[in-house]
Amino acid sequence: MNENIEDYALIGDLETAALLGRDGSIDWLCLPRFDSPACFAALLGTGENGFWRVSPTGAGACTRRAYRSGTLVLDTVWDTPSGTVRVTDFMPPRAENPCIVRLVEGLSGAVSMRSELKPRFHQGRIVPWVRASERFVVATAGPDSTWLGADGPAELTGGPDSTTADFIVPAGRRVALHLVWSPSHLLDAPAALRIPAARLLQETQDFWRRWVARCRYEGPWREAVTRSLITLKALIYAPTGSVVAAPTTSLPEQLGGERNWDYRHCWLRDSTLALSCLLRSGYREEATAWLDWLLRATAGGLSGLQSVYGLGGERLLPETEAPWLPGYEGSRPVRFGNAAVEQYQLDVYGEVLDTLYRALRAGVTMQPRMWSLVRVLMGHLLVHWRDPDQGLWEVRGPRRHFVHSKVMSWVAADRALRIGRMLGRNGTSGQWRAMKDTVHREVCREGWDGGRGSFVQAYGGTALDASALLIPGLGFLPADDGRVRGTVRAMRALDQDGFLYRYRHTGPGADRVDGMQGSECPFVACSLWYADALAATGDPGEAQQVFERVLGVRNDVGLLSEQWDPAGRRQLGNTPHAFSHISLVETAFAMQRVPNGPGGPDGDAQPSLRTAVSSSIPESP
Repeated sequence: MNENIEDYALIGDLETAALLGRDGSIDWLCLPRFDSPACFAALLGTGENGFWRVSPTGAGACTRRAYRSGTLVLDTVWDTPSGTVRVTDFMPPRAENPCIVRLVEGLSGAVSMRSELKPRFHQGRIVPWVRASERFVVATAGPDSTWLGADGPAELTGGPDSTTADFIVPAGRRVALHLVWSPSHLLDAPAALRIPAARLLQETQDFWRRWVARCRYEGPWREAVTRSLITLKALIYAPTGSVVAAPTTSLPEQLGGERNWDYRHCWLRDSTLALSCLLRSGYREEATAWLDWLLRATAGGLSGLQSVYGLGGERLLPETEAPWLPGYEGSRPVRFGNAAVEQYQLDVYGEVLDTLYRALRAGVTMQPRMWSLVRVLMGHLLVHWRDPDQGLWEVRGPRRHFVHSKVMSWVAADRALRIGRMLGRNGTSGQWRAMKDTVHREVCREGWDGGRGSFVQAYGGTALDASALLIPGLGFLPADDGRVRGTVRAMRALDQDGFLYRYRHTGPGADRVDGMQGSECPFVACSLWYADALAATGDPGEAQQVFERVLGVRNDVGLLSEQWDPAGRRQLGNTPHAFSHISLVETAFAMQRVPNGPGGPDGDAQPSLRTAVSSSIPESP
């Protein structure tokens, strides 16, 4: 039986990541990249699909666990009748080969431990050939090899099905286990196997703590903010600067349903929001790397942005299914790749141009090619902004005129004008301003439902959509506009036990748009958008309640998935979800801006870039 999604913690090396359960089992790992085939896939099946468990013999869930402060190093502790033991799990930031270190330390008494490693290459279905050398056990299949070594009294026993080690750890004794991936054609043991675990641990802790020390946020929720920022950093593919939406695939939005997607790719929307969030928090290097990635990914096809690309900028991400995997709690199909690559989504143009503008304001050097990118993107929008699209939520039904997509077209024109002013470039500003004004008038006319007193999801429809909560933060209308206040009030219809749906699939007055069977649960980011909007429209008390309600559903190590099931009291969807953690950081900054709020007696916390975009910069001429 699968553990609950919220029972998993994350470790990673900035190129891939592993999910580790409370029972000490790594049930998900793709090597050598986030989007590589999984070698541990028990998360989407059973133990026969691959895992690596290190825990006291016969023990179940741990007694307690926590990340070491300011790091992605996880300590898991078991109190057993014979003593107490701690397992410290981490992945050193990638030097050459991906490496997992599991450091077992006796704290009291003497504890019998067991390590069981069962790699299953190519998405959890290929049993590798296993061979033992004097110091290591090597598992090989196709292009992949894993090398397992032990530093201490653990004796490795390699068999055709798994590799095990049984050992006793008395108080004060340490045993280190290293697992290193290598291309199978390289026959020499990877160098990481020979580096002492204590040195790797110290270097890993130092790396993360140096990075966290640069964080600008100093408000009352610093622990939650830094944990979210560490999580976002862990989802950046360091060689290229791209950002994955999550390190997992096919964790369901509805248990037993078909809403199971592969998030191990780089969505422009998620990436731009992540980089804006990191810029606000003081991290320019990541923004610069992502901007360079953007130029490479879009080269040769600038006029038609894809919504999603591969980690290196790959354009083809064919969606396939894995019938040999039974799925998380029977949720099928299990998918690899994502057909969203073929969708048309207008909103990404606004998100990209908004991020370019924020980067420029933050002092990031703008390459000369960036202005060409701005002009090409706007040239495409001038012709196509009136087209229907699949929208923010990537619906698999018919294209529609989604209000959020049109608002983001307005954002694109607005930010292009601002960028032009800052760079001293005139470009085609007259056409851009005319488009901006036209879009604004049309959205206010076609996207407004006077009966509901709210902006709606799409032209001609009546369904509400939580994306309308972004309107004031984007600067489309001020927060004190009656239409914004009406929209915020109307969003109560999307509420379930204090959490907001993206939109309603069924029910009175709701339009079914996504073309999928079944339903989903409230979307974590939408609840955080609601807190932002409440704070902006003058209800800081309720805003703080909503924010702290979301903080309360993080797991025991501070991670959030895509959705929250209030009835089942559990997380659903891919995890950890970049969008959820981005929104958490954004809301923490937003709450600092609330007059008489937690940011200070006068609400004098440092203003965010979102505030600056919507208010402090005058309109471009």
